[in-house]
Amino acid sequence: MADLVPDREGFLEEGEHRIRWEYVGKGDKEAVCLLNGLAMHTRAWFGVLPRLLDRYDVVLYDYLGQGRSSSPDEPYSIPAFAGYLPKVLDVLGIAKVHAMGVSYGGFVAAEVARLFPDRLHTLTLSGIFLSHEELFSMYQEISLRFYRGGPEVFELYTHYMYEKIFGEAFVAAMKENLPVLRERFHDRYRDQTHALIRLTLAQDPFFAALDGNLAGYAAFPGPVLVVPGAEDRTIPPWVQKKLLGVFRDARWEPIEGSGHVVYLEKPDGFFAILRRFLEAKSTRF
Repeated sequence: MADLVPDREGFLEEGEHRIRWEYVGKGDKEAVCLLNGLAMHTRAWFGVLPRLLDRYDVVLYDYLGQGRSSSPDEPYSIPAFAGYLPKVLDVLGIAKVHAMGVSYGGFVAAEVARLFPDRLHTLTLSGIFLSHEELFSMYQEISLRFYRGGPEVFELYTHYMYEKIFGEAFVAAMKENLPVLRERFHDRYRDQTHALIRLTLAQDPFFAALDGNLAGYAAFPGPVLVVPGAEDRTIPPWVQKKLLGVFRDARWEPIEGSGHVVYLEKPDGFFAILRRFLEAKSTRF
């Protein structure tokens, strides 16, 4: 929505860096925090916010290397990204939110559940895993080679990326608009490839610590909804289904005809399930 603006906005001061946050709502409803994928920023959510705002307020923030947050060329940390959320909530005077993380944002959301379980009503995950997967490691290495390969190689990545992450139905429907999406992504990051590299490399210590952190994920007392795309080729459904063995109270709701970005590709189905879950605050809905 072009006319949608945050009701409150600001920056967290984190040492020398600034973390951009936005709040949409009047503070009289429960809030949902939508956690960005790797190459997203807060405004990327605005087109789907009307699907929530009649019932929920929304909290958004950018990690380092995203949007209007600082973009230093230094190591990033997924647990640190998770730690921004309770600080934003403290500024807003909010005790608990519903957290929904898509793709990279799912890693951040899982860390919020592990580190700050008392700040969450519910946890929704889409397009992630919490297991050691060799094929994903290979995919990550290929992505880093694209980021580091110079302008021509990075331009090629914009074709590889969209053909990898989206499902068949979405690509067919959006075929004429894909060049515009590629151009926007290219223009946003062509001089900021270091941010993509740093965000990607932050996954290495995250997975290195995974075995030691599994008990923390399992201890999360709240309900967990897992919403994969049935055609996800980036993180296949059979990989995502392992999450049911990680969390103590998790529900599996795959979306047919969708690839990796379920909330964008199949918004009607995704938000219908999400809203039922948020209202129930239970996997029994």
